[in-house]
Amino acid sequence: MLSLFDISALLLVLSALFGWVNVRFIRLPHTIGMLLMALFASLAIVAFDVVMPGSHVREAFTETIRQIDFFDTLMHGMLAFLLFAGALHVDFGLLKSERWAVGLMASLGVLISTAIIGFGFYFGANFLGVDLSLPWALVFGALISPTDPVAVLSLLKSVRVPESLEVKIAGESLFNDGVGIVVFTVLLAIAAGGGEIEPLHIGEIFLLEAGGGALLGFVGGWIAVRLMQSIDHYPVEILLSLALVTGLYAVALALHMSGPIAVVVAGLLVGNRGQRTAMSEETKTYLFHFWEVIDELLNSVLFLLIGLEVLIVAIEPGLALFAVATIPLVLVARLISVFLPITLLSLKRTFTSGSIAVLTWGGVRGGISVALALSLPDVPAKQPILLTTYAVVIFSIVVQGLTIRSLIRRVVFT
Repeated sequence: MLSLFDISALLLVLSALFGWVNVRFIRLPHTIGMLLMALFASLAIVAFDVVMPGSHVREAFTETIRQIDFFDTLMHGMLAFLLFAGALHVDFGLLKSERWAVGLMASLGVLISTAIIGFGFYFGANFLGVDLSLPWALVFGALISPTDPVAVLSLLKSVRVPESLEVKIAGESLFNDGVGIVVFTVLLAIAAGGGEIEPLHIGEIFLLEAGGGALLGFVGGWIAVRLMQSIDHYPVEILLSLALVTGLYAVALALHMSGPIAVVVAGLLVGNRGQRTAMSEETKTYLFHFWEVIDELLNSVLFLLIGLEVLIVAIEPGLALFAVATIPLVLVARLISVFLPITLLSLKRTFTSGSIAVLTWGGVRGGISVALALSLPDVPAKQPILLTTYAVVIFSIVVQGLTIRSLIRRVVFT
């Protein structure tokens, strides 16, 4: 049994080595390179175990990976820092100008996508002989529908996108996970046998999670900005930002509010109002560089973990075919969930050329979907859901991530 320090050391050493290999030789976008190398390492371990069945190498690595609670590590640890770091760099003025597009895609779009994927997943499973009930199919629709803010923001670092389009992609990804997690929680309770949930209760959950999280984030961010305004000492101001993220997330979890939404709102406040009114140029430089480094380090470890977690996913040929066949369904659902809000809003305003295509293909799924799938109880439906989630996430990050630049060049800048 490895200690927490041993596991942390192992992940950091692998992240550093894989990062060096990628920068020195492969030169892929950082997170995609980390994910691919971790996947190849996992497959190499599996292949070695097949060739040398008595070595127990795969068993040893699998036991190590199982000691890492991926859901708890991401959702109750890394995510708060990654979301705050991403929100710091979002221009609130631009976000406000695109609030209707962002709001509709992050709410109505998630619901539309959940329904389309859920019913399509259910009928596809029945057609291929996979035992899956409709409630569990809808659970899959809920966990795979929200775009992943960590993956999306990482992708945007390596792609040149018009500002109005970039803020739609970033804004939607930062806020839609709050809606998606509420929908996932409700559908999971129904699928797991918790009985029917009244619409009024669903509204109360959403109001407390999303509304309460936003209010908590605003209050915490405002207090942090006021404290920063009273001093000019960058080490303490960086410490205040760390206290803001960890404290807000802990309080939000204790009050059953949305921690992700709370830290996003606080990050927007500190990154915009705080930058203008509370920070000297020296503080601004140190604080933003500090959070950029935190963002890069945690992204490296997260995408490494996504690649290594494949060791604990049971891959059956029949289910693998079903999982791959679900990828087009997810893309179609994403297209419809983007097309309807953008078409509705285009009656009153003009959008950047190619917006629907870029928003559809740029809707990358990532670690949050994997974490939610891994958190499912041990029921028969978990295996097809987990395997399909991995297939969609890997395709999303690798294929969509590597081709989005050429798509933008073709549909936006021509």
